[in-house]
Amino acid sequence: MEKKLTAKQCRTLLEIARQAIEHAVQEQPFEPEPREEKALNMRNGCFVSIHQKGELRGCIGNFQAELPLFREVARMAISSATQDPRFYPVQQDELADLKLEISVLSPLQKIEDISEIQVGKHGIYLEKSFHRGVLLPQVAPEHGWDRDEFLKQTCIKAGLPTNAWQGDDADIYIFTAQIFSEK
Repeated sequence: MEKKLTAKQCRTLLEIARQAIEHAVQEQPFEPEPREEKALNMRNGCFVSIHQKGELRGCIGNFQAELPLFREVARMAISSATQDPRFYPVQQDELADLKLEISVLSPLQKIEDISEIQVGKHGIYLEKSFHRGVLLPQVAPEHGWDRDEFLKQTCIKAGLPTNAWQGDDADIYIFTAQIFSEK
């Protein structure tokens, strides 16, 4: 993200995400209204996380946005609510209990030395062979992880052994995110 979104732009994206999920759960099509704001029309990667009673209920995103940010947020919100393979699709009676969080991502930066990873600032994207795993910047502090544990958990997320990040064939990328959520 070149420039931080304003509080108003963050609220707009959260409203779009909420509307997208509500429409998806009700099996109604949803197309967000076109937005004038330049920042909401940038092609930034994003993740939409859904929490219920403090627990993760869905989280899907991407690094390569195909659509303007406001449309990408709507698409990722729908995917988080209906297609995260770790959870059953969100149901109508759950909507009031959900809290949404959006992470708007910077571009990926490949690193050669893990000392470049700053826990609490960076997220990790790891690739090894056909395996890929990503953990957002907020995950490590939420769980009290240090850098090594953060790397181990990213390997687990990728379906790899916990030390796979140490292999010469493992590519590690870092990124930052502007993170905001519903009150």
